[in-house]
Amino acid sequence: MDELLKILQANATESRENIAKMLNLPLAEVNQRIADYEKRGVIRGYQAVLNEDQLDLDRVTAVIEVKVTPQREGGFNTIAERISRFPEVRSAYLMSGSYDLLLFVEGRNLREVAAFVSERLSPLEGVLSTSTHFMLKTYKRFGVLMHQDTPDERLSIAP
Repeated sequence: MDELLKILQANATESRENIAKMLNLPLAEVNQRIADYEKRGVIRGYQAVLNEDQLDLDRVTAVIEVKVTPQREGGFNTIAERISRFPEVRSAYLMSGSYDLLLFVEGRNLREVAAFVSERLSPLEGVLSTSTHFMLKTYKRFGVLMHQDTPDERLSIAP
């Protein structure tokens, strides 16, 4: 992967001037390359990685394994794109193994996610089965540890 993309992926708030210095490139070239990546759709957006466990959010995240029947004309793409359009679906991946799609779904509570699965996802033509797992705690997200040990400032007591 391009070093410019690695820098942006690690810290999208890094100033373009600093990126130019890190890569030993003119600022104009860095700006042009970033604009080109955005135009081509390589860079799809910029996000902060949040520790949601520290926020008072009324929502739950579920990971859903979905088995589907690929369609004659679109294979897995047609049904995957249809499922991806649901606002509850935060991420969707085509997988190898015992299921076809892996979904990350958010709702305000367990009932809302369960209703999404039973009333909207499962009845879709081509969906054969689902298996839902609820996320309880996040330890690491997008390469970032969510819980870091705070140093104990007390003096240790030796026997």
